[in-house]
Amino acid sequence: MLGRCAPGSPRPRAVVRALPPSASALRQRLRQCAERIPEAEAVLDLLDKCPEHQKKGDFPVIVFEGLDATGKTTVTQAVKDTLNGVLLRSPPACISQWRTVFDDEPTPIKRAFYAAGNYILASEIAKASTQAPVIIDRYWHSTAAYTIATETSGKVQNLPPAQDEAYQWPEDLLKPDLVLLLTVDPEERVRRLQHRGLEKTKEEAELEANSLFRQRVEESYRRMVNPACQEVDASPSKEEVLKTVLQLIKKHCAF
Repeated sequence: MLGRCAPGSPRPRAVVRALPPSASALRQRLRQCAERIPEAEAVLDLLDKCPEHQKKGDFPVIVFEGLDATGKTTVTQAVKDTLNGVLLRSPPACISQWRTVFDDEPTPIKRAFYAAGNYILASEIAKASTQAPVIIDRYWHSTAAYTIATETSGKVQNLPPAQDEAYQWPEDLLKPDLVLLLTVDPEERVRRLQHRGLEKTKEEAELEANSLFRQRVEESYRRMVNPACQEVDASPSKEEVLKTVLQLIKKHCAF
């Protein structure tokens, strides 16, 4: 007898379909909407300038992930200064001005844009890591975690099971040496958001209003593999968090 999906569980393979599994897959999606969205053609032009199967240089590549207001901006800047490194962000500056355009598009197109940002960023990582340590504020895991959480409804138990292909790193995308997931308790994160007073994106507003969505995003981060996220409690002082982060970098990365 065929099993049925539990109420609130993701539609069969909906999560995987929402995530472009490769550069060629996201190119195909963007081409389908390029006539209607001129910015998609511009993104495709940038992608075409990026060599396939990027390889990093000899210096370590360290990614920081986490919800908004977990301290990524502060920590990444401090690590960059301490290691005399290069700080990069996703989506990269060359396409970030088009976020508002793609945020209003259907999920497949929106996710293709953010996935494309990772592949364009990989080209920058490859170059920068030949010169200095590279610190990255969000990379593929953010694209995947928000897609998985959006395509799933209800409780964490409705997420794709651990080891599902949705949590895998794309085979054709440059991998970092270390991924650190910054976390703080929900009350502290909301306090920080209110203190910042910045305009929220739709997903940031959803995180604040919907605790189940936030839980799905965080658990999706935790289920990522190859590479997995190393979780860091970002609640203590900036100095303490930086000390913990630098210890993890020393442990996992060779200089």
